[in-house]
Amino acid sequence: MPGVVEVVAGRPRHAVLAALVLGLLLGPRIPVAAVAAAAAVVLVAASAVPWATVTVVLVTAAVGVGGYLGDVRVRALDRTALGPFVGHVVRGEVTVVQAPRGQRRGGWTALASYRGEPVLLRVNGPSSFGGASAPDSRPPPRPPTGAVVAVRAAVAAPDDYATVLRAHAVLRLLDVRATGRHRGGAAGGVDALRRGAMRRLAHGPSAVRTALLQGMVLGQDAGLPTTTRDEVRASGLSHLTAASGANIVLLCTLVIALSGLIGVPFRVRWLVVLALIAVYVPLAGAGPSIQRAGIMGAAGVVAMLAGRPSARWYAVGLAACVTLLLDPRAAGDPGWQMSFAAVIALVTLARPWAQRLAERGVPGPLAEALAVTAAASLATAPIIAAHFGRVAPLSVPANLVVAPVVAPVMWLGFTASTAGAIVPRLGAVLDVLVDPLLRWVVAVAHATAGGPGAGLTVAPPVVLAGCMCAVVAAGVVGPVSVRVRGGRPVPVSRVAALVGILLVAVVWALRPPGVPPPPPVQRFRVTFLDVGQGDATLLQVPGHAVLVDTGPPDDPLLARLAHAGVRRLDVLSISHAQADHDGAASAVLSRMPVGLVLDGQDGVRSAIGGRIDAAARIHRVRRIPGRAGMVLRLGTLTLTVLSPDDGPSAGETGDDPNNRAIVIRASVGNATVLLTADAESDVLSRLDLGPVDVLKVSHHGSADPGLPRLLRTLRPVVAGIEVGAHNTYGHPVPATVRALRAVVPRVVRTDRDGSVRVDLGPAGWTVTPHG
Repeated sequence: MPGVVEVVAGRPRHAVLAALVLGLLLGPRIPVAAVAAAAAVVLVAASAVPWATVTVVLVTAAVGVGGYLGDVRVRALDRTALGPFVGHVVRGEVTVVQAPRGQRRGGWTALASYRGEPVLLRVNGPSSFGGASAPDSRPPPRPPTGAVVAVRAAVAAPDDYATVLRAHAVLRLLDVRATGRHRGGAAGGVDALRRGAMRRLAHGPSAVRTALLQGMVLGQDAGLPTTTRDEVRASGLSHLTAASGANIVLLCTLVIALSGLIGVPFRVRWLVVLALIAVYVPLAGAGPSIQRAGIMGAAGVVAMLAGRPSARWYAVGLAACVTLLLDPRAAGDPGWQMSFAAVIALVTLARPWAQRLAERGVPGPLAEALAVTAAASLATAPIIAAHFGRVAPLSVPANLVVAPVVAPVMWLGFTASTAGAIVPRLGAVLDVLVDPLLRWVVAVAHATAGGPGAGLTVAPPVVLAGCMCAVVAAGVVGPVSVRVRGGRPVPVSRVAALVGILLVAVVWALRPPGVPPPPPVQRFRVTFLDVGQGDATLLQVPGHAVLVDTGPPDDPLLARLAHAGVRRLDVLSISHAQADHDGAASAVLSRMPVGLVLDGQDGVRSAIGGRIDAAARIHRVRRIPGRAGMVLRLGTLTLTVLSPDDGPSAGETGDDPNNRAIVIRASVGNATVLLTADAESDVLSRLDLGPVDVLKVSHHGSADPGLPRLLRTLRPVVAGIEVGAHNTYGHPVPATVRALRAVVPRVVRTDRDGSVRVDLGPAGWTVTPHG
């Protein structure tokens, strides 16, 4: 402990900055803990180093000030006047503040400002505007950033995605109309610059490569096809398609190099770099992630150029302080964590590794690329594994082979997007130069996404242990020490290890409380998952999990599965080819190990089906068509497919896919569950059915004249309606609700009850809100 205190006393600026960061981390969560931590610092430091009184007082004050500022900032960010509008339809004008992002079934989402507050606009696709009777209707075009649009929308509370964006509400658009106006002021000027830059980058020979270029240069990757996006993500190259700290470091490096060649003084170079960052951040969208990227990119440039290690650490600490002042909750975001882990790796690992490689004869540029890529990959792999449950072992070689082209693409693209406004022909020339480089990135992503070990599932502690072993084996932790004033040398490795362990322990202990996880599965559990207007039913027995349908795209399904403790699916059943049932299937296949897909696409070809096929192929998941008579056994759970039969497929006849949906009877002992998808009584009445314990109500509770007769046969004790709040179809219809309540002892519905779990056992059944 004295060694740590000596370091604190010897580096007062660093100590105070670290204390401020600690206060910002703790204050919004548990302010009392921040005060306790400050008191502990006072006691330890005063007893160990009496001569460090001033520094101790400053450190203590910094923790308290950081805690207060963090608490005040979070309250300001969360303050909203939109609460009374939740559950109602509103009309008004909104300003789009971030580029809309496409959803998988044709809709889009965009962060916007409504009544001066951040909201998430959401268009769920054609059905949101045309309804079931207008299959050819199309959602409105995506408005550009800065556009003012008139909307009619249903206001909903923030979902998981909106919460990440710090939106105060979700506006589900029922109608949207362009006004022809755009926001003004400095933001409007930047919007115009961005639109011009996008146009100048949109003249390539391939739409895929054009979208990739726009993503690599400006972070505007909305036009990237989903298949290519999945391949880029699976190969560990997704950081290339979003504006990040790496983009800013590359641009700053270009400016610094060119300024040096023409003899610009050193201090002026830094002023130019800061001006570039100030322009580039709003040009790339000005969202929270690119704001952090700007700060982290500046910190990375300072850390790489600073001669003294203390200056590098101070730059990293200052970046942490600024980002947490903007949003004290940013530390819980995986992007924030990976950004800082990568920059810290640059500070501690990249330079020594590059030097050692150069000493062994590796050319300088290659040594730098190898060192930076390996350091960043090792630093971020444990975070990726902890948040997403997977690592991409091929990401290191993939990043290495594309590293030589990333900087030229950035530099050429940035030159084309800016100088092209002055010299129009310059853009065409640069397109010829950059296109082969983009071809190379696409080819590498395609090759590595389907390579061995792509998306490997490894426990986060194993990944962390492996990365630490790799760092130790590389011999980076050496006899580096810091000599403080009037004290003895203190090994940096010892101090860093102790501080790191303490910070991890504090952050873990003070993590915000969430919904308590459900108890372990004892016998047979059925969970109706709240995924909006769609179906997703989870079946669990000890050691096994089955998911029947995935709900619409961009829903909170993965978060729901994680809360249920599901890390792997033995079977993913896709009942039929409609977006409210298979919309999130490709995301599940990409993010979670799946043993088998029971495929109910039944010959229907769709864009979503293509993405499912691609994801299953990339991750080597076996698929079999679901047909009547098929039986699957997973431990004590038996799945029996009751429909469809082997007749002509819906893809061949053009029949309604609902009538050919996979109907499953799931049983454990005498407990039985009937999962009907969208097959209604006209289909179910032809099947060999008997009494069941739990019924998943067909088609979200739509009108079904034959339902009362069917219920007399099934006699369920629990019926679950999976339906979205304020949906445009009027589901569930009153007649269906009356029929169910007349026969079924317990009727639950996800639009009002949220996710609901039903536990079936020898003692009977229990129904519990799942959260």
